[in-house]
Amino acid sequence: MTGTLITPSSIESLLGKEADYLLNYQAKISKETLHLPGPDWIDRIWQQTDRNPQVLRSLQQLYSSGRLANTGYLSMLPVDQGIEHSAGASFAPNPIYFDPENIIKLALEAGCNGVATTLGVLGSVSRKYAHKIPFIVKINHNELLTHPNKYDQIMFANVEQAWNLGAVAVGATIYFGSDQSTRQIQEVSEAFAHAHKLGMATILWCYLRNNAFKQVKDYHTAADLTGQANHLGVTIQADIIKQKLPECNNGYGGVADATGKKYGMTNAKVYSELTTDHPIDLTRYQVLNCYSGRASLINSGGATSKNDFAEAVRTAVINKRAGGAGLISGRKTFQRPFDEGVKLFHAIQDVYLNPEITIA
Repeated sequence: MTGTLITPSSIESLLGKEADYLLNYQAKISKETLHLPGPDWIDRIWQQTDRNPQVLRSLQQLYSSGRLANTGYLSMLPVDQGIEHSAGASFAPNPIYFDPENIIKLALEAGCNGVATTLGVLGSVSRKYAHKIPFIVKINHNELLTHPNKYDQIMFANVEQAWNLGAVAVGATIYFGSDQSTRQIQEVSEAFAHAHKLGMATILWCYLRNNAFKQVKDYHTAADLTGQANHLGVTIQADIIKQKLPECNNGYGGVADATGKKYGMTNAKVYSELTTDHPIDLTRYQVLNCYSGRASLINSGGATSKNDFAEAVRTAVINKRAGGAGLISGRKTFQRPFDEGVKLFHAIQDVYLNPEITIA
């Protein structure tokens, strides 16, 4: 672990008017109810599970790599956008990343715990880099070349291919709430069971996808709905959950009111006793749904903007103080010059390395 690059005062400066609001808030649900990240994460949490010794070794390798090694926190580079959004949309801002080797170089230089990307990217350089940084093969994708565009995660790779190229984990996405979600749940559950049998860890992108969620508020980021997606994800034994940062709440009620139809089931105490409108409370509810933090919650960094550094640090502060375990940062890092991408990763990691930023 190297020294931090940004100071507490610079973190406060990036947070601006929200500094006190985010850094000194005390959460609605006590941190004592959660299993929090720490150096003993594998021994304390995973050793008691049904994961076999090979999976424990893979998880240990993931948590023991990069600048956040042996802290219980994760900082990862995901680059599956060449399929999800098209290679042109993803790499035109910085064409060096059409070459897969530069994706791996960015993750290494930035001190990431691992790099999550496609079978093709990792397979093209696996003999050179699989022993230098943990590989995570994203095995399904949403293909947007079909016209009209449709939204469905389909398998592009299989678990054996991930194992053969030296991956420590496989990743997959499920569009919970979509017409295809039943099939996706079954496919990914089977793939995760196979990955565990072969000794690899599992990471699930727990996304919501349904036009009914787009109402006055975009309930694709509602804490109650994303929390339930997380709970479904850990049910199929995802070891790590990747979720968008919550931006609102009461998706169940919002969808029911907008459509005039009963939707799902919830409880009033979710909104009166378990959450508030504070982003740390909303994110803590996501952690709570990951078996009270037994499965690590990593939040996404989101799309690139002119305020990338401030947004990334803000997200990291919220995730850490809520009891989460890190960030997965893609477009904010690889759609900018290489050195700036490295610095942005280091800024995120410095939040997790800073002992003054505590669990709320």
